[in-house]
Amino acid sequence: MTLVLPGSAQLVSGNRRVGRVATWTWLSLLVLGVLAVVTSYFWHGLAFWAGTSTTLLQVLRLGLVALAVGWAYLFVDAWRLGQPLTLQRQHRLAVVGVNGFLCFSVAGALLFGAHVVGVQRDFMISMFGEGDAVDAADGRYNVLLMGGDSGAGRWGLRPDSMTVASIDAETGKTVLISLPRNMQNFPFAEGSVMDEQFPDGFDVEGMYLNGLSTWALDHAELFRGSKNPGVDATVQGVEGITGLDINYWAMVNLEGFKDLVDAVGGVELTVRQPIPVGLPHEKTFHYIEPGTRVLDGHDTLWFARAREGSDDYSRMARQKCVMSAMLQQVSPQVALRNFEQIAGASSAMVSTDLPRGEVDRFVDLALKARSQKIATLSLVPPMINTAEPDIALIHRKVEAAIARAEGRAPAGEPPAETVEAADGGDPGAPQGGATTPQDGGASTPAAPATPSAPPAVTGGSLGSLSTGYAANQSEDLGAVC
Repeated sequence: MTLVLPGSAQLVSGNRRVGRVATWTWLSLLVLGVLAVVTSYFWHGLAFWAGTSTTLLQVLRLGLVALAVGWAYLFVDAWRLGQPLTLQRQHRLAVVGVNGFLCFSVAGALLFGAHVVGVQRDFMISMFGEGDAVDAADGRYNVLLMGGDSGAGRWGLRPDSMTVASIDAETGKTVLISLPRNMQNFPFAEGSVMDEQFPDGFDVEGMYLNGLSTWALDHAELFRGSKNPGVDATVQGVEGITGLDINYWAMVNLEGFKDLVDAVGGVELTVRQPIPVGLPHEKTFHYIEPGTRVLDGHDTLWFARAREGSDDYSRMARQKCVMSAMLQQVSPQVALRNFEQIAGASSAMVSTDLPRGEVDRFVDLALKARSQKIATLSLVPPMINTAEPDIALIHRKVEAAIARAEGRAPAGEPPAETVEAADGGDPGAPQGGATTPQDGGASTPAAPATPSAPPAVTGGSLGSLSTGYAANQSEDLGAVC
């Protein structure tokens, strides 16, 4: 009776006042729980808010502890009301065993629930700040995602990768805009600290986009009151290059990323050619063989970062494939099953200025994004010369990519260059200056047919350095990974 309807045993045979309080408390919690579940089903925002509000989480944590103690008391009192000493020895032992099992099971489950709620609350406090929310810019949230180096004394000092996730504030439709770390001679956001220091653009000899962070740390006095001058300088550079207003940023410790992948049980990726893991002189050195396979955190990190036999731009393409796979494969069910491990890995992996009050909004947008195609744009050769970037062209490309994602016709976009290898064209089509009757030129005897080489690939994405990697510029990232 105490398991099914707490307080009922007291109503029948014990202190009726205790029974009434327990019964009404249980019925009230039951009704409240059903209403919360039904409301959350039709309005996900309630569940996301409840899971991210530190005040509510603290109340829920204390409530679960109190419920565990109170329910355990009811079980002990129900055992007393059953007058166990009047029973035969075998019956008495059976009653003690059953009652003890129920008491410890129910109380243990509730205390474990309180622990999980506490982990979530600590996660929210340690990862997210108390800053003010920033409104969407032109209906989109632009979040700068940076992959930071890790190591003693240099956590995140030189971003290894930089991607702007431009997210529609209503639909969650996302465009990933990646910037190469070796970009030079670029402007900064107008009126920013870096713009005042470099009005003609960042033209420091031997310095690249990923060096902004260390430059700013060497000149921290210019960023008065800033907790992250290196990130501020990088944000100002990215805004100047893309023409977008950055709402928030997140720095990911790539070494800690391994723990996150392991926490969700690995990630399934399509490997198109062998990817080296580690360095040849290491005992653990091996290759990730081609095929569709589930990789653990260590191999996933190398899949995303390996440069042996490839180049920076193919690595950027592989990193996008990892982002896409994580978004599609880490479902809410997987997150719940591995919640504590994910929370622990994420706290050590991510630093961000996203305020706690905005987390529920971005969780909602992330779930919406899972059901849609992800578009990508990478500001890399052959489209962009990273040494002397055409900023006006970059702005047009960014605007056009966002317009297509929103279902609008790009305004004033020049005709796009056809990249056959990336767009799925015929790799055996005539190259160079050869003419055919279809070209309108003079007909020449056909050369003997020779087998065409397969499209060049580097691990996860179709394409090549000369033609561009498909994952770096696509309307459907999942289809080219």
